Amino acid sequence: MIIARRSLLAIPALAVSSALAVPARAETALDAAMADRAIGSPDAKVVVAEWYSLTCPHCARFAIEALPRIKAEQVDRYVPFVEALLASQARWAYARGINTTDELAKMAALAGMPRPAFDAAIADSDLRNAILKAQEDAEKTLSIDSTPTFVINGPKVTNRKETGEQSPEAFAKFVTDAQA
Repeated sequence: MIIARRSLLAIPALAVSSALAVPARAETALDAAMADRAIGSPDAKVVVAEWYSLTCPHCARFAIEALPRIKAEQVDRYVPFVEALLASQARWAYARGINTTDELAKMAALAGMPRPAFDAAIADSDLRNAILKAQEDAEKTLSIDSTPTFVINGPKVTNRKETGEQSPEAFAKFVTDAQA
């Protein structure tokens, strides 16, 4: 199984810290930042696309409680930085009296992204616009209207779209049903 993860409301700097830390043409960095992130085998029989928001409590709960088990049972690898952001969401997204940007910059630094690269990504209006366009396209073409949303094996099919929190058992059934 391969899972393509797409963040709808992600902070631009967090989209791809490694691509933005390497000097490159703006178009190349933007393309890299907007590329789908996937876990699992590229030759998988089942492809699940997930739209999530880094500020969605349901997405965080799925990432913390369900996804580790799903990965252990069905997927080979994952992007640790996004996991760390979702796992620490309460600290950087909802804590009172903190500067969210500074908290995110600290986490990006732990992942190897220097503050100047982080600041440049935050200020990158092309990246911001590309993220918003991807969100708009997902809303229009796949009716993505909440997070998390999972679309299996391509465009929306009523019985192949799930929204909201998914337990490991419900997610496994969703994938199993898609294989039938």
